Amino acid sequence: MNQHIESVILQFDIPDGAWTAEPYGNGHINDTYLIAAGEKHFILQRVNGYVFPKPEDVIENIERVTDFLKEQIAQEGGDPERETLTLVKTQQGTHFAYDEQGNLWRMYLFIEDAVSRDLPDTPELFELCGEAFGKFQRQMGAFPADSLHETIHDFHNTPARYRQLQDAIARNEAGRLDEVQPEIAFCRQYEQEVRALVDALEQGEIPLRVTHNDTKLNNVLLDSKTGRGVCVIDLDTVMPGLTAYDFGDAIRTGANTAEEDERDLSRVQFSLPMFEAFTRGFLKEAGQTLTAREIELLPMGAKLMTLECGMRFLADHLNGDKYFRVHREGHNLDRARTQFELVRHMEENWQNMADIVRMCAK
Repeated sequence: MNQHIESVILQFDIPDGAWTAEPYGNGHINDTYLIAAGEKHFILQRVNGYVFPKPEDVIENIERVTDFLKEQIAQEGGDPERETLTLVKTQQGTHFAYDEQGNLWRMYLFIEDAVSRDLPDTPELFELCGEAFGKFQRQMGAFPADSLHETIHDFHNTPARYRQLQDAIARNEAGRLDEVQPEIAFCRQYEQEVRALVDALEQGEIPLRVTHNDTKLNNVLLDSKTGRGVCVIDLDTVMPGLTAYDFGDAIRTGANTAEEDERDLSRVQFSLPMFEAFTRGFLKEAGQTLTAREIELLPMGAKLMTLECGMRFLADHLNGDKYFRVHREGHNLDRARTQFELVRHMEENWQNMADIVRMCAK
């Protein structure tokens, strides 16, 4: 076994004896290992200090959220060690350890007989995804969201992302401004609308919530026997936010008929069946927790999260591809165009989206 990894494992309070450590999963942010210690299995992860400048705050958020979830799950007669993540303590009684380079590591109990899937290829699967994230919203409904750390500043602040795009346009660092005039014009149509959700929060129309902020299907563990949702994972981005953020980000990825970087925009469509499936699952669980105004703004969440992501891709293209990893010339521009095309299709289906939300909320 790698001595570096072994020195980290030794700091955690797990059974003595022969351990094995194998790289695990395909996440892009944290180094992850599956640890086998006798009959027990654990997940060891390094928290990426570049993405999360204060990794201790990430751990503190996860401690508080999982403690609260375990109470809710127990009250509902569930299994607290299976239905949410369980942090493993170190020999010193904390939930994180440092390696020789000062990197922070944490360990979870491994949840047995559960799998994750990358893409929601059927409405039934996407509905299960909606149920899982809706259940997370419902179970965290009474938690004081403003007491959590904001681990990534302005992560889903659409007006701030719009300003960052304007800055990138003004600087034109990579000299690519002339080729993206149609995309810039598209974004400028939304200069006022980018404020819709933050204005609703500031005016007291909707409450601050605990949000997951990475609501992809592969962050839901599914029971390997029944296929039902078991547990929401990857809680690193859990922080104060708006329900529409979590709803919208899931729709952005799951209701797009094409890949995120599709060059042929004729293949980009907005799938109403997938939208309806996720909405039905989400509101089945969270519908009684959310306010009427929060529910009404769910389609706006889908539109603004998609627009926001497109603006981030476009800004990175103008800045010279510094943030998102690219695999070809113009990769970020392709990604931006796909997001903007999806926004166009949402606009065309706006009334249908609102009708579906109302129907699922009954």
